[in-house]
Amino acid sequence: MPKPITQILSLLLILPIAATASQQFREAPQFYNSPNCPSLGGDTTNTTHSSICSQNAVHVAMTLDAAYLRGSLAAILSVLQHSACPENVRFHFVASASADTRRLHLTISKSFPYLSFQIYEFDDAAVAGLISTSIRAALDCPLNYARNYLADLLPNCVKKVVYLDSDLILVDDVAKLAATLLGTTAVLAAPEYCNANFTSYFTPTFWSNPSLSLTFSNRNACYFNTGVMVMDLDRWRWGDFTTKIVEWMELQKRMRLYELGSLPPFLLVFAGNIAPVDHRWNQHGLGGDNFRGLCRDLHPGPVSLLHWSGKGKPWARLDANRPCPLDALWAPYDLLQTPYVLE
Repeated sequence: MPKPITQILSLLLILPIAATASQQFREAPQFYNSPNCPSLGGDTTNTTHSSICSQNAVHVAMTLDAAYLRGSLAAILSVLQHSACPENVRFHFVASASADTRRLHLTISKSFPYLSFQIYEFDDAAVAGLISTSIRAALDCPLNYARNYLADLLPNCVKKVVYLDSDLILVDDVAKLAATLLGTTAVLAAPEYCNANFTSYFTPTFWSNPSLSLTFSNRNACYFNTGVMVMDLDRWRWGDFTTKIVEWMELQKRMRLYELGSLPPFLLVFAGNIAPVDHRWNQHGLGGDNFRGLCRDLHPGPVSLLHWSGKGKPWARLDANRPCPLDALWAPYDLLQTPYVLE
């Protein structure tokens, strides 16, 4: 007997959820070091203390969660594929303590059997009470704030790390980005965008309060995107910058200083005091704005990293058969196993 149309519609509505829960990913190719790559010492196929602490290792930190796992896998593949010394890259993944880390570990291991990585559990409950609602619900996820705590989560022997969001791909060697010079005092390095309207990142309440607006006095403060950063963890630990960020988040709970999630506290602490990085290392905004996620073009100039920051994510637009032109550049790194067979 045919199913009623209401039952068919109900099945169609739950299919995307079921598909998300049962996503399967392909195994990526194995990538090898070129002959001139420096040795890490010890067993380079395992996450041994000696190889993690090697000065020749390139450290990359990312967050992991089920919603963005497809993007994370594509980002990992792009890093390895374009690295001259992929066996020297050490991945540090941060996942919510409430997540199924065993499943995340299994998924990464199946797609990248030879990858050197560790997963660190992040106590999202501890930071949840500090988060204020922002202009987009996805920005309120506690895991977005994990980058504030990398210096506490990663081993002390990890002195410098490249932090990457999950909605990007590299088309250049991550070791070049990791080699960014931070000078004698900078804690972070990132591309700066001084043409952006910096005042728009904070509320009139902030700018009308003399003691608050003086935060940026004697600083040439410019917007930078926190989805791509080179971080000196030694200097971060020494300066206790996690506490400085938390203090701004606590003040935000008492008086509304900003609207945009985890970015403004970074700007308050670091803007005007970071080391420069060429814009080619963060062609950001490809996901459109935070409301509609419309298609955007690349910024002028060369490209080493494409970043789909904003509401629109390439995997979602491709699945909906409404891709933007630049989403075709992300698709070759997609490890999702398709097609799904529906009975």
